[in-house]
Amino acid sequence: MRILAGIAKSLQLFFVLLTFTCTWAHAGEVLEVSINKMQFTPQKIQVKAGTTVKWLNNEKRTNHSVFFEQEGLPESDRLFPGESWQRTFDKPGTYPYRCGPHPEMTGVVEVAE
Repeated sequence: MRILAGIAKSLQLFFVLLTFTCTWAHAGEVLEVSINKMQFTPQKIQVKAGTTVKWLNNEKRTNHSVFFEQEGLPESDRLFPGESWQRTFDKPGTYPYRCGPHPEMTGVVEVAE
């Protein structure tokens, strides 16, 4: 019984960690990424083409931005506490991004067909 209980707890922890490290969304949905404690949460998301991702600044004092620098796109406006910015992803691919004023804050959007 103890072995089974240990396996069940391990599986439960695995699924909790999986939920925090990778989030899936379907086309037409809006998936929210929280900006809090100087990080994007979840940091990596996987979506279907046609999904809109919304970044919401949940910090109390700090402003942030969303910057898809590798694509050569302009940086979003600064997001002050409570503000948001969104983008719809229509083409499959991997889209790394960072915070403009805090380049150590990074995230990735993976878009599937």
